[in-house]
Amino acid sequence: MTRLHLKRASPDQEFPNLCGNFTWMARVLTPAMYQRQFHRCTNSGVIFDDIIRPGLEAPGCAADWSTPASVGCAAGDAQSYTLFCDFFDRIIEAYHGRLLSGHTPKSDFNSENLKGTADIDQSYVVHCELSAVRAIDDFCFPTHCSRGERRRLLLLAQRALPLLEEDDGLPGCFLLVDELTADQQRTLNLQLPSALLHRCGVARDWPDARGVWVSTDGSLLVWVNLEDHLKVVTHRADGNIPEAFRRLCNTLEKLEASYQRLRHSFAWQQQLGWLSSSPADVGTGLRVRVTLRLKLLPEHRRAEDVIARLRLHMEKTECPALFCVCNVATFGMSEVGVAQLVVDGVKLIIAMEKRLEAGGDINHLVPTQK
Repeated sequence: MTRLHLKRASPDQEFPNLCGNFTWMARVLTPAMYQRQFHRCTNSGVIFDDIIRPGLEAPGCAADWSTPASVGCAAGDAQSYTLFCDFFDRIIEAYHGRLLSGHTPKSDFNSENLKGTADIDQSYVVHCELSAVRAIDDFCFPTHCSRGERRRLLLLAQRALPLLEEDDGLPGCFLLVDELTADQQRTLNLQLPSALLHRCGVARDWPDARGVWVSTDGSLLVWVNLEDHLKVVTHRADGNIPEAFRRLCNTLEKLEASYQRLRHSFAWQQQLGWLSSSPADVGTGLRVRVTLRLKLLPEHRRAEDVIARLRLHMEKTECPALFCVCNVATFGMSEVGVAQLVVDGVKLIIAMEKRLEAGGDINHLVPTQK
């Protein structure tokens, strides 16, 4: 957290060394921009050096441009996006590849608006997971959150989440992270915080005031106080993206109503949409991950170009021949638009894999830039 009485030199003397830094922060930040932000401070005490600290702690590499970590910055509170807008706006436009306008696209949670999902060859699909993050208004974000605020957020979640059972008839239970057994951590796929998250303050006081609500069947999770205030996750052992999308969106709507009943709302801005700690997640906050069986396409010379043109990110999993495909952008589209981008991309990736299996050429299948 900010040391409010920290003595600082001039902006010229304090400007960080960005040599060898491959984050979007380093690409956008100039001495002139740094000077404009230097003396600004949000009502909760966030200064600009707090914003850019993640990128200074982890400068990244040239190959990581499409991962959320590559943005190299994090908002300390909702006001950060307004007070430091000339910096954040450039980061958001660069990372998501879309220009800001007067308002974000209207939300669309209707799974029936997804097209072409029945055409996905399920023999290539192993698993799909959809997640979305939300921030609670009037609370600092995790990098700047105090111990007391985090505990208040946990108590609020413990009141709001049981309302899902009342409104939706969805049975589940709330678990504290510090009480999870090793087996439960593995089942829930809980990854311990990295050294970077500790240095940036996200994992401060770990695991104090962290928790998770788990549905009885284990297919729906709501994490509290990890890298965002809330992260809703639903997964399926198949490629039924519309059903996973429907469940996720339904949960988000019910969860928003639960918090509003407790006189709290999710952080939202007309120009940016839903806010989150990372500018990589603003807009919809939605990530659609599909795990595919692929042997030939990942080794093809044009694979990296194809994935980039589709505005997707693909990475290896722990299992050979299994690759996880995920959207890069969450901003500038509706929720259906984000999911549709992944659906269309997955269909094309599978078509290319089939063509290579048959000994054919994929050059004519390479798409134009999305």
